[in-house]
Amino acid sequence: QVQLVESGGGLVQAGDSLRLSCAASGRTFSSYVMGWFRQAPGKEREFVAVISQNGGITSYADSMKGRFTISRDNTKNTLYLQMNSLKPEDTAVYYCAAKWGLHSGNPKEYKNWGQGTQVTVSS
Repeated sequence: QVQLVESGGGLVQAGDSLRLSCAASGRTFSSYVMGWFRQAPGKEREFVAVISQNGGITSYADSMKGRFTISRDNTKNTLYLQMNSLKPEDTAVYYCAAKWGLHSGNPKEYKNWGQGTQVTVSS
């Protein structure tokens, strides 16, 4: 239904900032709840943040609160994740995803996924 493409990942040092983007195709981007997830080697996909259709409601995993900010620009069909004070444990492939309906941090409820972008934080 919607095609998603992440960008903005890279190699940074601990304490640095990075902004990830997720570009969505189609004309119905504003109808989707959007989420960010991440997956490190050997681990399950982990919830990072979710944002409501109009951007009015946001939720974060505890380890991301105060450091990460999720936002969206529906006029540009783009989702963002601003990451500050990055730590080595933030190293992972970051994915954006879309779903219909209500807020959820369960990756099983998301049916549209991007290919992911690698974030590596060195110590």
